[in-house]
Amino acid sequence: MYGPRVPNSRHKPAADRPAPAPEPARLQAPLARLLRPLVRLLVRSGVTFPALTELLRELYVNVAEYDFALPGKEQTDSRVSLLTGIHRKEVRRLRGGGAAVSTVPAALSRTSRIVALWLAAPEFTDSDGKPLPLPRIATGKGPSFETLVATVTRDVRPRAVLDEWLDRKLVWLDGEDRVVLAEPGFMPRGGSDQQLYYFGRNLHDHMAAAVANVLGETPRFLERAVHYDGLSRELAERLEQRSRELAMEALQAANREAHAASLTDAGGNWRWNFGTYVFAQDEPAQGEPTPEEPTQREPAQSKPARGKLAEGAPPPDGSASPPTGSTQ
Repeated sequence: MYGPRVPNSRHKPAADRPAPAPEPARLQAPLARLLRPLVRLLVRSGVTFPALTELLRELYVNVAEYDFALPGKEQTDSRVSLLTGIHRKEVRRLRGGGAAVSTVPAALSRTSRIVALWLAAPEFTDSDGKPLPLPRIATGKGPSFETLVATVTRDVRPRAVLDEWLDRKLVWLDGEDRVVLAEPGFMPRGGSDQQLYYFGRNLHDHMAAAVANVLGETPRFLERAVHYDGLSRELAERLEQRSRELAMEALQAANREAHAASLTDAGGNWRWNFGTYVFAQDEPAQGEPTPEEPTQREPAQSKPARGKLAEGAPPPDGSASPPTGSTQ
C-alpha cells in the first residue's frame, strides 16, 4: 500500500549536507549478513525470488522518486532510471505510487493502547509500577477492567475485550475474579497480522536509525549492543534471560514516563519508538561463517569469551572484537 510521503524533519534535507555513503563493494558483506534471516523467512513463506525482485524494483523507483528529488526541480524518468539502473519504460510504469505505508490493524491499535495504559497509569499500577489485578466491573471509585477499557475506547464493550483477551491468553482470572495481565506487554501471536505489523515497523525503525548513523546524519541515533561470543550454552541462556528482565524494566519505565508526559503534550506529527531486542544462537549458523572467524573453526572450548559494548556499525576495517571489557 502506498500513500503520501512525510519527510523526516529531524535531519537536514539530503541536498543540504554531505552524504558520505560507503562504496558499494564495502556494503556487500554487511548486506548479505542482514538479509540472510529475511531470505530465510521469504523462502519458508513461499515468496519466490521473482516476486521479491518485483517488490525491490518498485521500492527502488519509489525511493529514488521521493527521497532523491532535487529541490525546485521536477523528478524525471531519466534521473530515476540513472539512479536505480532500471529501464525508463519500467520507471514510467512504476512511478507515482507514493511512499510505502502500513495501516495499523484496528484490534492491534486498541489492544496496544489498553495494555500500555495498564502498565503506565498510576491508578492501574501498584507502588512498584506493576500492573494491578483489576476487578472486572467498576464498583465505586476504584480501578477496574471496565474503566481501563472505557478510558481508551467506548466503541467496544469491556466484556467483549475481556473475552477476546481470555481466548488469546493475554489475561487470566484469579480466585477473586480479578483480571490479571499475563504478559508485561502485548505479545501478538506468531505469524498474525498484528505480529507482521510490528515486524515491519520495528525492523524499519531499527534499520532507519542504523542507516542514518552510517550516512553520518546528526544528531546520531542511539543504536548500540552488548555482545559476547565463545560462550557455553548455559551461560548464553542465563544471559538471555537476564537481558530480557533488564529490557522489560527499561521498556516499562520508558512507557510510564512517556504516558505521563503525553498527558500535557500539545501534540504534533512526530512519533517516537524505543525498542530492544535479545538474540542468542549456536554460531555460526549452517553455511554462514562469521566475519570474525575462519571457516574452519577451532574447538569452542579453546576460545576465550570475548565481549563488547559496541556501536551498531562494525569497525571500518572489519577487525575482530577486542578482549572482554573493552568498549567502542
